[in-house]
Amino acid sequence: MRSMEQRITLITLGVSDLARSKAFYEALGWRGQEVAETVFFQAGGLGLVLWGREKLARDVGLEPGPPPTAGGFGGIALAHNVRSEAEVDALLAAAEGAGGTITKPAAVNEIGFYSSAFTDPDGHAWEIAHNPGFPLAEDGTVTLPDFGAP
Repeated sequence: MRSMEQRITLITLGVSDLARSKAFYEALGWRGQEVAETVFFQAGGLGLVLWGREKLARDVGLEPGPPPTAGGFGGIALAHNVRSEAEVDALLAAAEGAGGTITKPAAVNEIGFYSSAFTDPDGHAWEIAHNPGFPLAEDGTVTLPDFGAP
């Protein structure tokens, strides 16, 4: 039996209004391509995709069900690590200015690094963090530390 490679190639967010969601991410400086009612963003080594929530549900063999309630947690959070606390503050302000909702103001968290969080217009949660323990390469990729090392 072949095992699944340990990687993610695409993350698809189900959205209620594709144009609004595309405008939100573009206001954060992302540049995407719209193809067949789907928006694709190159995000480092993977793709972030915006697609109608009902279409996405059907595509993965699920019933769309009712949209989550405002402020409800959908069980997943995306994270964007940056190189400084100032970048955390700037991105949080940009997200709010673009129509996002700040759910956690920037501060040193209980683990000891600086982070904040917001939701996009569809309630998808994003953490913005400066964690020196998760160093970023020049291209923005993160290398997780060896948590078992002394």
